[in-house]
Order: sequence, then C-alpha cells, then structure tokens
Amino acid sequence: MKEKEFNLLDEPWIRVMTDDCSVKDVSLTDALLHAHEYVELAGELPTQDMAILRLLLAVLYTVFSQFDETGQPYPLEEPDDAYDRWENLWRLKKFPEQPICEYLNQYRERFYLFHPERPFWQVNEASAGTEFTAAKLNGAISESSNKVRLFPCRAGASKEVLQYGEAARWLIYLNGFDDTSAKPKQKGLPSPGAGWLGKLGLIAAQGDNLFETLMLNLVLLDRNGQLWDENKPVWELDKPKTDERTPISLPNNQAELLTLQSRRLLLMRDKRGVTGYKLLGGDFFDKANALTEQMTIWTHVEGKKNELPFDQPRRHTPGKQVWREFSTIVPQEKGAETPGVVRWQAMLEDARAIDKKRMVRFSVASVQYGDKDFFVTDVFSDSISFSMGLLSKAGRRWNDSIRREIELTDKLADEMKYFGMNVDKSDGGNGITLGNWMKEQFYYRIDMDFRRFLESIDPNDGYEKQIERLNGWREMETKIAYALANEVIAQSSDAALFGRTVSEKDKNGADVIRHYSVAEAYSLLSYRVRKIFE
Repeated sequence: MKEKEFNLLDEPWIRVMTDDCSVKDVSLTDALLHAHEYVELAGELPTQDMAILRLLLAVLYTVFSQFDETGQPYPLEEPDDAYDRWENLWRLKKFPEQPICEYLNQYRERFYLFHPERPFWQVNEASAGTEFTAAKLNGAISESSNKVRLFPCRAGASKEVLQYGEAARWLIYLNGFDDTSAKPKQKGLPSPGAGWLGKLGLIAAQGDNLFETLMLNLVLLDRNGQLWDENKPVWELDKPKTDERTPISLPNNQAELLTLQSRRLLLMRDKRGVTGYKLLGGDFFDKANALTEQMTIWTHVEGKKNELPFDQPRRHTPGKQVWREFSTIVPQEKGAETPGVVRWQAMLEDARAIDKKRMVRFSVASVQYGDKDFFVTDVFSDSISFSMGLLSKAGRRWNDSIRREIELTDKLADEMKYFGMNVDKSDGGNGITLGNWMKEQFYYRIDMDFRRFLESIDPNDGYEKQIERLNGWREMETKIAYALANEVIAQSSDAALFGRTVSEKDKNGADVIRHYSVAEAYSLLSYRVRKIFE
C-alpha cells in the first residue's frame, strides 16, 4: 500500500444525484465546479449529506471571502461587499473554476485520505485511542463490538471492510455525529459529549440544484449584519491538533466551525480496504449562545437565579413532522433565535438579491442517541416548503396565524388521543395503546394536507382570501378527525357500544366511578372539537 493515497480533490467519493435520478461518485473538486449539473447530494444518510454539505461550504467560505467571482483577489471588507459577492455568484449560476482550483491546489498535499504526516481530517496521535471496526465507522450500521445490530443493512465481509471513497464519507460523518462511547486516554479529562453535529437540530436551505443549495447556505454575514472573522479551515493549520478532549473558544468564522475536529481520528486499512479506525475526543465548546452556528434550530432558555437567559441548539424530535416545529424555523419578534440559514434568506430578500416570489425549502436532519448519547438509535430527516414572503417583514404577521393553527391542530390531536382512550376503556382496555395510535394516525393523515395549506399561503393576498384559506384548512382537518373516529367506532365491539362502569383515580388521586361507552366518547369529542374552533 502507498503511504500517500486517495486524494479527495481528484478521487470520486462524494455521492451526488444527476438529472436522470442516477447516483454517482465525484471528487470534491468536481462536486463544486459542476454543482449546477447535480440535483443534490445523495449519500447513504441525510445526516451524512449534511456533513458533506458543510465541508463543501467550508471551501466556499474560504475562497469567496478572499476572491471575487472573476478569480481576482478581493477580500470582503464591508457588509455591502458580502451582498455584492453573493449576488454576483448567484447570477453566474455556477461556481467559477479559477479561484476554487487555485485555492485547493495550494493545499493539495493535505487532502490525501492516507498520508504519512497529514492524513485528511485525521491525526496519527489518535493511534493511542479507542479502536473500532468498520461496522462502527459505517453510520448506516453504527455497530460496536458490544452492541450488535439485529437487522444490519450489511453482513459478512461487506460489513468488515469499507472502500476508500465510502470510508471518506463516513469519516466526515463520524467527526460530526460520533457518540460518547470512546474512552479517554488520560483520566480526569472533561467529556466533549456527542460530536458537534449530533448536538444540533440541523437545518439547511434547499435549491433547485446543488449549486443553489450551496449558495443559499453560504451565510456571509452574522446575525448583526457583520462580516465573519478570517476563515480558518482545518487543512490550513500549520500543525494538526493532537490533544484529546480540548475545550476551545467558539470560533467566529464559518470555515473553522464547519471543519471542527470534534474527534481525533485515524483510519486503519489493509489490502482489502478500510478495516476500522481509532479515536480520541477532540475540540468542543459550550453550546449556550453558540450563535456562530448557522445550521440549527434553537431553543430559548431562561437562566436560573442570577443567570442571564440564553439560546442553545435544539435537537429535532424524531418522528415529529417538521411543520409542527414551524415556530423554531421562521423569524419571530420574541423567543428563540432564528436559524442562520433562514435569517440569511430573509436578508437576501430584503436586499433584493433573490426573487421574493420564489418558494423556499428547508431540509432538517438529526441523529437520535441512547442513554447519555452513548450509542446511536435512529436518524431523522424531513423537509418544509413555503413562500419566501413569510420571511419578509410583511409576512411575519402571517407567521403568528400559522403558529396559532398548529397549536389548534395539536389540541385536536390531543382530543383524538382522548377519544381513543375512552373508546378503549369502553371495551375493557387501559386506553393507552389506542389513544397514542389515534394521535399519531391523525398527524399522519393530515400531514400532506397541512403541507399543501402552508405552501398555498401568499402574504400578499387580501384579508378575505386569507380567512378563506384558514377556514378551508380547519374544515379539512376536522373532516379527517371525524373520519378517523368513525373508523374506530366501526371496528368497536358490541360491549364497547353499551359501555361499562369502572372505578379509577382522578387527577388528585381520589377514587371515582366513571362510565365509558362509544356513544359518550363520540359526543364528548364533538363537543370539544367545537370548543377548539369557537
């Protein structure tokens, strides 16, 4: 085996989807220069695509903070320069070759996946760390030696060895989403927790092709409309960081954050390919007010006594449709921070750098972990689309109405759960299973209808049109709710129709006698639904 092998600038390893919906592997350079020809990233997991997207963005931040769209040296000096730079690139509809190639070639030696001194995004000192197999490196399996997956997507030899391109993708993924199972080399060091991306509720803007997606996530100004500090991606470091579990200050430049070394890694290989890796904890920082991060939703935390309130990243709830988290995405007057990639599109719209009539689309993704983030249990992804106008100042009054409708929908979902519990108790059950099923089934059945409702909203419409849309949505979700209730009634037993009397505890713990029947459950549901929409 060669000491220097598999240069990521030349070798195919990033998965993209083409116009004919086929998937192919391309080099890092190709992914950037031909981004306009590809629909989107198409890796093994949506979370992997997020990690690769951030790597590509790190290159773009670094290049286009130093060079203009013609390839001339022109560092950004004023906020207006950032708007001009972004708009000029957007109008090109593709990335210029000269500045990207000239920059990457400067650091060609540091993009080798295998290198005696500087393997890409790895450190030789990690050889002293915890050893894991290829099945653990593969994020689609994430199988450790003491936690075997019951139904893995691979088995046998295909699970034991990864080819170089695949290993490169999972290397980037693992750095961001690694769990906390690795043991420290030194005792007494603080825990860095899960990898930085694993702490986030990731969100990214989506364009019509990969070029547009990259551009829409290229946030050239911070929340105050100021330029970032000088970009410092990991490959520009004079010496790689080797100390494990290192607390650092929050970076104030995008390239450094996007290439954060959450872990110290070193791939292992033999003649067959990559057989595993060794790992130590890497860099970490306090997530409170980590507002350099542009690709996460946030939650607002009221500080404890003598503490100031703060915002911190909020993970997505697995299985919860993203539109139910609408209030965490769109700008609002009070509450949690708006995701940077969302705020940036609003800023572009205000600056008239982008068509205000276009639809905006955001994809979300996150990893779910088990106890204390010790192992990965699931991966979640979703997307949401709505009018660009909702991000404008004029459209924000509509956001309050949408949030209100979601709150009412949540109340209706709770009533469906309560109805299911009452029906189940009428038939001798405890109510829990049917109640939970009805709530989730209700959300499932209204999902596409709510997405269409959201996409139909145009803030420029008059008051009458807006009321018509709201009423139409309410009629739709009520119709779906009653249809679901009637299906459950039709499947109920004769005993449930007549009902039964049971002794149980009220919310205060006192003994009470209650009668349950299908008829009473339906009557109560009808009453409560009317109360919701009064």
